[in-house]
Amino acid sequence: MVKKLSFFMLVIFISACQPSFASTSTANATPSPSELAGPATATSIPVSLLDVDEADLDGVEIEVWHAWFGAPASLFDLQVAEFNEENPWGITVSAMPRGNYYLLFNDVTDALESTERPDVVVALSEQIPVWDEASAITDMTSYINDPVWGMSKADLSDFPSVFLEQEQVDGRWLGLPAQRTARFLIYNQTWAEELGFETLPVTFDGFAEQACAANQAMRSDETVDNDGKGGWIVDSDSHSVLSWMFAFDGGPLDEGNYRFLVQENIDTFKALKDLFDEGCAWVSTESTSYEQFSARSALFATASMEEFSDISKTFIQQGNADVWTVLPFPGLANSGLVTYGSSYALLETGDVKQLAGWLFVRWMLAPENQARWVKSTALFPLRISSLTELSDYQDEHPQWSASVDLIAQAQIQPQLVSWRQVRPILGDGFSHIFRVDTQAGSVAAILAEMGTAVSEMTR
Repeated sequence: MVKKLSFFMLVIFISACQPSFASTSTANATPSPSELAGPATATSIPVSLLDVDEADLDGVEIEVWHAWFGAPASLFDLQVAEFNEENPWGITVSAMPRGNYYLLFNDVTDALESTERPDVVVALSEQIPVWDEASAITDMTSYINDPVWGMSKADLSDFPSVFLEQEQVDGRWLGLPAQRTARFLIYNQTWAEELGFETLPVTFDGFAEQACAANQAMRSDETVDNDGKGGWIVDSDSHSVLSWMFAFDGGPLDEGNYRFLVQENIDTFKALKDLFDEGCAWVSTESTSYEQFSARSALFATASMEEFSDISKTFIQQGNADVWTVLPFPGLANSGLVTYGSSYALLETGDVKQLAGWLFVRWMLAPENQARWVKSTALFPLRISSLTELSDYQDEHPQWSASVDLIAQAQIQPQLVSWRQVRPILGDGFSHIFRVDTQAGSVAAILAEMGTAVSEMTR
């Protein structure tokens, strides 16, 4: 009962915290007819500000390129078929899978030089600004604001604002979210309680204390081979590194420019390096941390939402009934959590096709369609109202429920065009500090090298 209350309290909290559309759109947003024509009358009829007649949509065919596979791709194909059958305008959508996001990026980039470009792309948020720099992305502002074809203020406030913020760049809407996920610390509550900890660690000091207690438990048993285990399995994924930086009030940017060598980032890397040197964090050579975490070789590990199901299955396979949950990355006083994922973008393909693409995107983001996406992907629900259809799913997936409770703490990735290339440097630099021959005093030098690499890359 307590978990369910927390879940729905979040719905109320996020709804109350949503800014109005006026606060998230630009000062130059397209005015509504009522603003143009004065006070509305009881007989006024909304008029579209887009230069497209509804009849022009009949028979329009559009292509959507994406990188989904497996269950998400199957569901997407099903929903495309439903849209084609149900939409009243006679629009036909074709879904075109491109293998993966790397191939998708290259295919779209190549297509910009031809007349065979897609109409809608479902791409990673950091890929879309690259195409926008090539003047190939349609600003969605006029579509979102349109009195006939757009979204209402109530619609927009139904999205947690952090999910909309990623694609709002320089007063323009480069896209709308298609999927959002995050990386979390995963934490064995049952084992922690046996170690004497009754509360979740909310600060780095609390995290370090529990990680070191788990390592000490390993050192106290009769097995020698596990003496270096027990605490946190080091994770060098760039999203995890960014979350740690945010938790310590740092980050890769300073006044909009890349700058790694700042005290907050030094504190971040040094704190985690010290944890490693004390034996309270360790590097695994396995491709995933599932088995080590479920076998109590680590009190903490790191995982993204799409991995939760596999972790739970591993616990079952190993006959482990321990309870585990998810946490944001703890800092000195705050915590860090970064959301990321794919977004819908409209390419410049002509007014009629762009409107057709917009109508498909708007339909895909309907609450009932989003509820189906959650059940297929186990990622964040993009619409708050979708939660009413997901109460049973929440009961069956407690880690997913715990992650949803943390949406209000989430932050976005940098929005610079170069972030797509810079992001891997975070992981590379971070992993370097956990080499056996790297001293804690080298942290500043490593951050400086990261900054140099970025400067050369973005020069």
